[in-house]
Amino acid sequence: MSQREWPAALKRDKRLPVATPLREIDDLAAEARRHFDFRNLPAAEKVCKEILAREPSHVDSMNLLGLMAQESARHAKAVRYFAKAIAVDPDNAACHYNIGSSYEALDERDKAATHFREAIALGMSRAEVDNHLVMQGAAVAAALDRIKAAWPRRLGATELFAAPSIANDVLFCCGLETIRLSGLVAERLLTEARYALLRIATESAPNFGGIDPSLLGLCSALAQQCFINEYVYARSEDEARQVGALRELLQQKLHAGSRIPAFLLAIIAAYRPLHALPNAQTLTQTDWPAALAALVRQQLREPAEEARDRCTIPTLTPIADISAPVRRMYEENPYPRWTIITRDLLPKSGNAKRGIERDAKSEAPSENILVAGCGTGSKAIRTALLFPNAKVLAIDMSLSSLAYARRKAREANVRNIEFAQADIMNLGAIGRRFDKIEVIGVLHHLETPLAGWQILLSLLRPGGVMLVGLYSVSARKTINVARAFVSERGYRSTPEDIRACRQALIAHESLRRELGSIHDFFTMSDCRDMLFHVMEHQFTIPQIKAFIVEQGLSFLGFDIDPDNLAAFQRQFPDPAALVDLDCWERFETANPRAFIQTYLFYVQSPAAA
Repeated sequence: MSQREWPAALKRDKRLPVATPLREIDDLAAEARRHFDFRNLPAAEKVCKEILAREPSHVDSMNLLGLMAQESARHAKAVRYFAKAIAVDPDNAACHYNIGSSYEALDERDKAATHFREAIALGMSRAEVDNHLVMQGAAVAAALDRIKAAWPRRLGATELFAAPSIANDVLFCCGLETIRLSGLVAERLLTEARYALLRIATESAPNFGGIDPSLLGLCSALAQQCFINEYVYARSEDEARQVGALRELLQQKLHAGSRIPAFLLAIIAAYRPLHALPNAQTLTQTDWPAALAALVRQQLREPAEEARDRCTIPTLTPIADISAPVRRMYEENPYPRWTIITRDLLPKSGNAKRGIERDAKSEAPSENILVAGCGTGSKAIRTALLFPNAKVLAIDMSLSSLAYARRKAREANVRNIEFAQADIMNLGAIGRRFDKIEVIGVLHHLETPLAGWQILLSLLRPGGVMLVGLYSVSARKTINVARAFVSERGYRSTPEDIRACRQALIAHESLRRELGSIHDFFTMSDCRDMLFHVMEHQFTIPQIKAFIVEQGLSFLGFDIDPDNLAAFQRQFPDPAALVDLDCWERFETANPRAFIQTYLFYVQSPAAA
């Protein structure tokens, strides 16, 4: 997707005053866009200026004029248009991306990075960034072509980072620092880039002189990406040996009180987390260059904050013995690892959500919400943000996960959420009731899922709503094949075995094709959760229906992606079908991957008599 096409793909609000004839302005804006798309730029510019003469704050017109200035390489003029648009609509991700592109063209890299990061925070996340932006630049394409042409020979830095270089691609580096990049193409590029940077480090040790500053920035960004994915990428024995030697050099310099070269720290951080180093906290006392500031915060300061937090997390219930293996797994691998909550990812009202979501301003202040099995807190924090007047209790068995969640809640300035350690199987004794309960991706990891579900229902007030997430037998057929592959070959759930197992799966043509499209394959904790879990149950829609009927619940509908929802409504146009589980069973039979993540659905308890 090109620069001019991307903004049109983003959702953005149109700030139009009530006094303006809306249809007329909209018609003119559509005309301007058509002229632009058909490359009739003079006509597009004329219409945009006509709109702005009548409505000076029309964001789309200012954005379009900026794009036209970009096309003729008038980037200073483009910046002025985009800046005016952002002044009217500060939350417009497209305009932030566009102004970042012009700043990059003007070689104002810091300003470009600021706006790219803002665009990512505003909603250019996951698939949008991975596939349409971060991995689509000219430098990325050139690097991939070089890797392919040389394969199986591994490229050195001079070849891999020749112009156009990924080290100079500001958006690419911002993406590495900010979000998890998934996909086998991205993984191949990043493993080759890491290897080339390691060769630079080995060849320039012990003084690390003469290294291009752009390569230090790339190495720092890549190290942050590797920390985000928990070092899931494969590493050769030769790489392990070289990294080991560099770690020894770092320890020698620490012991001697010598200056530690920035590149030495960055390349080690691309293979192993800095907080796991002996005497790691002494590294925070060094005055590092700006290129390493985010890396030091991510790998040293934030883990230390989480470690201090563990002992302050309250215990709500004891942990049952039968839950110990699952708890141990999530202590070792807090799940899921996440970085930012984008504003566009806050839950939106729509199908099936009418029972649990309403305008926060009308929400009763006394409302209580339980998030059972909150993990690292991403869903719980989104819920707290969506319902700012509610009191949210988020519980989990894993202190590592809870410490991560509490840090992220402070980072997001969320004040209406309480975290506590608890076991769902013992929650019945806490003496609290809730208006809403969320239990997503948790029940199917209990030894007795339906018993856990019943305990949670006992905590739900009459007429209360529960959001439930369960694994689908149908959707997880491929994952079950991969789990059998793991079991048959005796892979253990250690980091080394998970890396080796992933490479074996990537070499398996059919499994590579299936797993390569699943986001969870590309971090250590997600991959362990998906393929190595110590306890997993899967369900069918008839099983879910039987339990709902038995408990006297009302089924309010599935929360499902728009494409599958549209397909369902084409097959079952009657609105009543949305809450008919028999219809949904027929739909899943025809579309077995429809619930590839989970069945995510709402149920409501009977109202008080």
